[in-house]
Amino acid sequence: APIVGHVGDGNFHVIFLIDPDDPGEFDRVASLNQRMVMRAIEMEGTCTGEHGVGLGKREFLQAEHGLALDMMRAVKQALDPDNLLNPGKILPD
Repeated sequence: APIVGHVGDGNFHVIFLIDPDDPGEFDRVASLNQRMVMRAIEMEGTCTGEHGVGLGKREFLQAEHGLALDMMRAVKQALDPDNLLNPGKILPD
């Protein structure tokens, strides 16, 4: 898989190339991605890099931030009580 980024400061991005005709390949890539992200978190890294969370990484926020997610939810509720601003994009349910 190609790797791009600025690895010198520990920030890299893997671009997985998959065969859309192989039904199991997406699952294998998702498993590899999960292992890589969890390893980064175990090494006190982050799942997000400089690009933010987005839909692709929000499932890892609990592992990375733990109880801080409660504070994030409280801030979101205080600033956006009607959940109008980017609903469902960052904080996992």
